[in-house]
Amino acid sequence: MRRWFLGGALLCLAQILLAQDVLKEDSLQEVVVTGTGTQHLLKDAPVQTEVISGKMLQNYGGQSIEDILGGLTASFSFNEGDMGSQMQMNGLGNSYILVLVDGKRIHGDNGGENDLSLIDPHNIEKIEIVKGASSALYGSDAIAGVINIITKKHETGGILLENTTRGGSYGDLRQHNGISLNFGKLKSYTNFQLQHSDGWQNTAKEDPHQTEYLITDSRNKTVNRHTNWQVSEHLTYTLSKDVELYADGSLYRKRIYRPSGIHPGVDVKTYDLRYSNASASAGGKWKMNATDVVTLDVDWNRHAYYYDFTAVTLTDGYVNGHATSYFPYYPGQSQLQSDQQRTMAHLKGVFSLPYENRLSAGVEWRYDWLKAPNRVDGGRATDNTGALYLQDEYSPFPWLNVTAGLRLNKNEQFGWRLTPKVSAMFSAGEDWRIRTAWSQGFKTPTPKELRYRYIREMNGTYLYLGNTALKPQTSDYFSLGAEYNHGGFSATVTGYYNHVRDMIALVTIPNHEVPTDLYTKYLPLKTRRYQNLETAKTYGIDLTLRYRIDRQWTAGLSYSYLDTDAEQYDTENDLLRNVVIDGMAHHKGTCFVTWNHAFRNEDAFGAGIYGRMSSKRYYQLNGNGKGYQLWRLTSHYAFSSRRGKQSPLTFNLEAGVDNLFNYVDKTDHGLHLGTTTPGTTVYAAFTVRFNKGKKITNNYKSNSLNQTNNEDN
Repeated sequence: MRRWFLGGALLCLAQILLAQDVLKEDSLQEVVVTGTGTQHLLKDAPVQTEVISGKMLQNYGGQSIEDILGGLTASFSFNEGDMGSQMQMNGLGNSYILVLVDGKRIHGDNGGENDLSLIDPHNIEKIEIVKGASSALYGSDAIAGVINIITKKHETGGILLENTTRGGSYGDLRQHNGISLNFGKLKSYTNFQLQHSDGWQNTAKEDPHQTEYLITDSRNKTVNRHTNWQVSEHLTYTLSKDVELYADGSLYRKRIYRPSGIHPGVDVKTYDLRYSNASASAGGKWKMNATDVVTLDVDWNRHAYYYDFTAVTLTDGYVNGHATSYFPYYPGQSQLQSDQQRTMAHLKGVFSLPYENRLSAGVEWRYDWLKAPNRVDGGRATDNTGALYLQDEYSPFPWLNVTAGLRLNKNEQFGWRLTPKVSAMFSAGEDWRIRTAWSQGFKTPTPKELRYRYIREMNGTYLYLGNTALKPQTSDYFSLGAEYNHGGFSATVTGYYNHVRDMIALVTIPNHEVPTDLYTKYLPLKTRRYQNLETAKTYGIDLTLRYRIDRQWTAGLSYSYLDTDAEQYDTENDLLRNVVIDGMAHHKGTCFVTWNHAFRNEDAFGAGIYGRMSSKRYYQLNGNGKGYQLWRLTSHYAFSSRRGKQSPLTFNLEAGVDNLFNYVDKTDHGLHLGTTTPGTTVYAAFTVRFNKGKKITNNYKSNSLNQTNNEDN
């Protein structure tokens, strides 16, 4: 695999030296906001920002956010399951990665994982990725980095209707509908999405080390059948040329269908999983003058998680967090597992100051409320956090930008905390940028981590416990990177070091540390408790090469090397021992070659081949995940109803084949997989878009138009 990465890099460099006609890379003119919370051209962004542009999204034809991030950047890995995406970014897991949609954090924590199917992949304009601790600007959950999903704005002077239907192997169905209406000062956009899969089974074997006998005909699936849908509404009202107000709302439902086991002691499932989410938000933006702006956002989110019983089930009796005797649930009945609600308010201002300074200042308030009768001691828990932050961007010379920020955090349980950050960018002419950063991260334990209590019956009894003695996690992140852009070629290399202190992780504890009443009642095979590790370090190098060979051909690759070093105190043997951070892989990479052609009649065709690969993924328990390589072929064709003329009706056809070489990880159920892919799959999608009231071009053309507009800005 190392030889493959080196050979790919040398091949790209050879193409660069031999090419004669090189075009300017339009993506460098993208406007980005995530790194500093203020607008910058990508090439001049003070904080290193990786962008997955609209053109890249269209060429790739991704099925989901997990598919897009894993296929287009080497920094991410996923191990999707019923409990979430199990995302990892540069060695740190989902709870350390802040996921934003248009600058607002998504909500939905089940098993420590956000449900990324809340995000409609057909409504994404671009994705901005900032790696490293960003707590000074964004607060908790931003120790590994920030992913900002920026949705399409659907600007239209009249009516916009769009429909995308995508179907694929194993009953995969993706449906997207959008309606945009304009009533003068009032604008409305309604979005609907539906996702379904029949699921699949890569092996019928159970792990023989976790069961009393060898199972070769298990009904457990690698990915279970599931269906989810979401409807959302976005309203904007232009009060004046300087003031705009908005209101948002959404409803989301998801059902995961789980087959019942057929052998005693082999995770006999007697219930499906159901999720019920809702959100509401309102706010506004006031442009004080050409450079200064003030924004206000208030939002509420709910994520509820239920068992829907499919057979008579005796459950562990907990009513409002207090133990009772076992009692039955019958088919058709439901049991609430957790109801998490969050209310946030955020007031922010951006101001231009004398002597080339730009100041960002804000105040935040966050209230978390958790109800989980069967999973949290006492049945309920709350958390309350307030914060003030300041950030100054100082550009004393055209070739230098220094950005410094400071956040003052106040948590009701863990008190006050200051979190600073400093970054600098040096420009060496038009082609070279050097960026360096130091930032601290700060994350308080969640109510779940403090008070969790859960019994899982799978190949024996597993007991999971919270820990009220947990301490907040802190981190120091250092990075140094260089970027070179010339003509159609861009190269970025960044080295980083992230030192996390008091990292919280689920740790297997010896029997004598289990509370006597719980151990006597359940006799658990293993007990895992949230615990602070002594220290955890992640360090590595990220490399990205992109080359626009001519007007039609583009090639690129990304590579990520990662290593980790974590220490855990072993109370049984009274010593420190080294442990791996679950899910870590030393080598990950992606590569692609695309071809796009615009015809004279304004039709456009594109095709691409993509590869992604990973070395072995390491885990503390239940085996390591195998390394893999997956290859993908995509194509799309955009056309309108009036050839060569302006048309309100446009169409787009997509088709592709994923996992060309039919790789399947057949590791026994119960152990970790490198990838859950079922083997070779196919897909096709058809989009119809009607826009009356404004000139519209096909999707391929519109991306180029957006990039040109950004360059003008």
